[in-house]
Amino acid sequence: MSKTSNLSTAPGKTASTFPKWATSFGVQIIAALIVGLALGLIAKYTGSTKTAPNGLGATLQTIGSSYVSLLQTAVVPLIFTAVVSSIANLRQVSNAAKLAWNTLLWFAITSLIAVLIGIGLGVLFQPGTGTGINSQGEAPGKVGSWWAFLTGLFPKNFLGLGASTTIADDAVTTAVNFNVLQILVIAIAVGVAALKVGKQAEPFLTFNASALAVIQKVLWWIIRIAPLGTIGLIGNAVAIYGWDTIGSLGKFTVAIYVGLALVLFAVYPVLVRSHGLSVKQYFSGVWPAVQLAFVSRSSIGTLPLTQRVTERNLGVPSGYASFAVPLGATTKMDGCAAIYPAIAAIFVAQFFGINLDFSQYLLIALVSVLGSAATAGTTGAVVMLTLTLSTLGLPLAGVGLLLSIDPILDMGRTAVNVAGQALVPTIVARRQGILDEELYNAPRHGTAFADEADAAESTAPGSATPAADRELAGAAS
Repeated sequence: MSKTSNLSTAPGKTASTFPKWATSFGVQIIAALIVGLALGLIAKYTGSTKTAPNGLGATLQTIGSSYVSLLQTAVVPLIFTAVVSSIANLRQVSNAAKLAWNTLLWFAITSLIAVLIGIGLGVLFQPGTGTGINSQGEAPGKVGSWWAFLTGLFPKNFLGLGASTTIADDAVTTAVNFNVLQILVIAIAVGVAALKVGKQAEPFLTFNASALAVIQKVLWWIIRIAPLGTIGLIGNAVAIYGWDTIGSLGKFTVAIYVGLALVLFAVYPVLVRSHGLSVKQYFSGVWPAVQLAFVSRSSIGTLPLTQRVTERNLGVPSGYASFAVPLGATTKMDGCAAIYPAIAAIFVAQFFGINLDFSQYLLIALVSVLGSAATAGTTGAVVMLTLTLSTLGLPLAGVGLLLSIDPILDMGRTAVNVAGQALVPTIVARRQGILDEELYNAPRHGTAFADEADAAESTAPGSATPAADRELAGAAS
C-alpha cells in the first residue's frame, strides 16, 4: 500500500478541500510575508507611526506582539521540562559527557568561522566611512559584561524570573521577564538531582514527561498560527521603520546580510556535506524553523519548532536534542554574537576614525566566540555589541547609531542563529554515530507540528510502515 502523509485523513474524517501546496507551512509563511509587507506599507503611507499608530498600524502591532507573547509564555515550562527529561534520558546514553563536550566545541568552531567572515567583510566593505550621519546616537539600555554573565548564572528564584517597573506619565508599569540561562541552570540541577535520587524520583520524572507532552501540544497549536503572527510582525516592522531607514547605513546593512548569507548558504552546506549528509535534506528539514525565526526575531520563541525539526526532520535523538537545542538557543548565535558584532565594531571604529590593529581583530574574534554566553537570556545582538565595544575600548555611543535599523537586521541574524542551533546537534550526532540517517533522508511530506498521535490517526490501519511514520513527521518544504 502506498505511503500517505499526515495531510491525509483517517476513516470517518472529512478530507480537506485545500490543495496540498496551500496547506504547506512554507507557502503559508511566504504568503503571510507578502500580505504583511503590503499592509505595513499601507499603514506607513496612511500616517501610522510608532508613537501614534492609526487603526491598521495598531492592529498589526497588537497581532505581532500578542503572537510573540504566546510563544514566550510557553518557553519557560518547555525548557525546564525538556532539559529535565533529556538529563533523565542520559541514563541510557553511555557517552553523555562526550556529547556535551563535542557540542560546545562545534559551537565554538562555527562561531569562529562566522566571526572571521564578519571581520573580513568589515575590512572589505568599510561600512563606517561616508555614512553622512552625525555622531549622535541613543545610549544602549543594556551593557554586556563578563561579571554580569557570571552573576547571572545564579538564579534569583526557583523559576529564574524577574520583574522590572517603569514610571512614565504618572503611570506605573511592571513587566515580568525570565532569564533563560538561569532556567537552564535550574533544570540541569534538578535533572542531575533526580538521577542521583534514583527510584524515589521516578514519579517526578514520569510527571515531568507528561507535563512536557502537554506543553508541546499547546506549543504546536501556537506555532500553527504562525502565518497570522507573521502578518502582524512584518507589517508592524514595515509600518514603523519602513525600508528607507537603511539608506544612510546601506553599506553596513549590505555587509551584514552578505555575511549572514555566506554563513547560511556557504559555510553550513560545506559542513553538512563534509559530514556525508545531504545539503538539500538539511535545508528542507530546518527551513520551517528558519522561516519562523526570521519573522519572530526570537531564537527562544522559535525554540519549540527548532527542537522539533532537529528531532523529526534531521534525525537527532530526542534525548540529545532536548539538551543541545535549548543550550544552543541561549549560547549559539552566529548571527547576533559573531557576524554582527564583528562588522559593527569595525563600523564604529571607522566611523569615529579609530584604526584597529591585528591584535584588536584577534580580540574581536575571541570575544565573539566566548561572549555569546555572556548575552544569554537577553537581547543578544545589542548587548553583545556593547560587550565587544567595551572590551576594545571603542565608544559605546556607536551602538545608538545602529539602533534605527536593528529590527531589519535582526530578522536575518535570528534566522542564521536558528539554522546553526539545529546544525551543530546534527553534526555531533553524525560524528558520534547516533544520527538516524533514514529519518534525515526521508521525504518531507508532512507537517512539523504533527505528533505521533496525529500521525497514527491520519493513517489507515495496516497502511503505516516505520518509514511512512517518519514521512508523517517530516516538515513541509
